[in-house]
Amino acid sequence: MTPAVRLARGLAALEMDVSPQAQENLLAFAVLLGKWNKVYNLTALREEEQVISHHLLDSLAVLPHLGAARRLADIGSGGGLPGIPLAIARPDMHVALVESNQKKSAFQQQARIELGLDNVSVQCERVEGWQPEEKCDVVISRAFSDLAEFVRLSGHLLAAGGALLAMKGVHPYEEIAQLPAGWRVAEVMPLQVPGVEGARHLVRVVRG
Repeated sequence: MTPAVRLARGLAALEMDVSPQAQENLLAFAVLLGKWNKVYNLTALREEEQVISHHLLDSLAVLPHLGAARRLADIGSGGGLPGIPLAIARPDMHVALVESNQKKSAFQQQARIELGLDNVSVQCERVEGWQPEEKCDVVISRAFSDLAEFVRLSGHLLAAGGALLAMKGVHPYEEIAQLPAGWRVAEVMPLQVPGVEGARHLVRVVRG
């Protein structure tokens, strides 16, 4: 099965309508990620099949939960995940990639240029020190192992009515119990990602 067919079938399974041009860009991003990964170790996954399922489709699985968000920040973005796939699929949404590692930020910048992603900005700094001119409707991350730390370091980025979205494996019951005062879990959504075995959950955290 070609990468294009694998991606198209995965998107169909997710019931997502992604334009042919966006699908081309997603595949080009996967190729670029693989190329840079040989030198900079951006991801432990090296098989093309896994990159499509565990990176592209896993990132895109959260699309229906972004609503009408116009500004999104991806914290600890690493290889640009999930931010770059989301930016490709939602050209109307500005995506800020926040990553303190200079090599990873350099890759993100190269991907932004090569793929012509005018709706992406790269912030090479620690999240707690980043003060954007405009607050974000959604702040998302796959990187944080601890939900409370994600909230503590990233909460200042949220616009009124915005949400923090944490991409998790198993349901994080214990982490939810440790949330700081003033924050609550609005929803925990199970995600079904084609080609990805095991549990996947998206945790929506809001003020209140």
